[in-house]
Amino acid sequence: MFSENAIPKDVEMKIDLMVGNSTWQATASLAREVEQAGFSGLVFTETSQVPWMSIASAAMATTKLEVATGIAVAFARSPMVTAMAAWELAENTKGRFRLGLGSQVRAHIERRYGMPFDPPGPRLKDYVLAVKACFEAFSNGGPIDYQGKFYNLTLLPKEWTPSNHPYGSCKIDIAAVNQWMCRMAAGIADGIDVHPLHSPQYLQHHLLPLVSEATQSVGRSRQDVELIIPVFVVPGDSDAERSELLERARLQIAFYGSTKNYAFQFEELGYDGISAMLNERLKAGDRIGMSKIISDGILANFAVVGKWSEIGDLLVERYQGIASRLVIYLAEESIRKDPSSLSRWSRVVRQVTHT
Repeated sequence: MFSENAIPKDVEMKIDLMVGNSTWQATASLAREVEQAGFSGLVFTETSQVPWMSIASAAMATTKLEVATGIAVAFARSPMVTAMAAWELAENTKGRFRLGLGSQVRAHIERRYGMPFDPPGPRLKDYVLAVKACFEAFSNGGPIDYQGKFYNLTLLPKEWTPSNHPYGSCKIDIAAVNQWMCRMAAGIADGIDVHPLHSPQYLQHHLLPLVSEATQSVGRSRQDVELIIPVFVVPGDSDAERSELLERARLQIAFYGSTKNYAFQFEELGYDGISAMLNERLKAGDRIGMSKIISDGILANFAVVGKWSEIGDLLVERYQGIASRLVIYLAEESIRKDPSSLSRWSRVVRQVTHT
């Protein structure tokens, strides 16, 4: 364990639920249920549905549940538009909102959104600093004078300036995988949205040292940067009960692993050539073949699998002292398919958070 990088053991590790696309009404209903079950928050992705309205629905249906984007696609919209949406959510949730931002990949930014992408790391850093400049201007009632390498914001008439509110700027998290992005995020963000494809090896030997080095270089503490870590969790008291979520976990790990930038994670675990094999199967449209490549040994490094009574302890063993927040991947699917499973997820959450 990287002791100098660890969060003190007595600091609570929060448990969030990752949420996919849904209607506002269904999201509000789910939010009420998971709040009662003891989850700390909901994390909203941005794929075929923008997150803002769903977040508002969840927040209006609850009183304590925290809500976050994990992530919102930064380059799809201007920093001012993002800052205004975040500012409004921070006020109306009474401080329960945090903004997670990521760059996405070139093809989506350039060909789906029709926006510039290069260079993604420096551009995202400039974007986040521009959002922070907006927050400062909103707090002060304007004006704004942010002149960065990629974004210039120098006009904010009072009529277009959001009103100040008592909840101030929300926390900003940055999705980061490679060394440059991890260092950048650790230097300027409140948190890092860790990629779902991660092993304990990656956390201990790559991410934690990078965060420690980056925070020290700018006079920050490791504890100044929260690690928000999505986790593939597959509970079940029998092979049959786990089978469906196991297959979903294998396929999602295979999909992420087909990206060449993540090949090093497999190689460091002794699985040379796995990423290339997955990429070949992806190009061939062979989802079943991709899933079969993810052996039980590989799965054990990238997912937490066990009986319902074991899952909480397994999560604590792997992530306590590292994660500020765990985001449970796949649980929403489990709950929507079998609403009675929520009570079991609730016991897992309370086992981890001791509430």
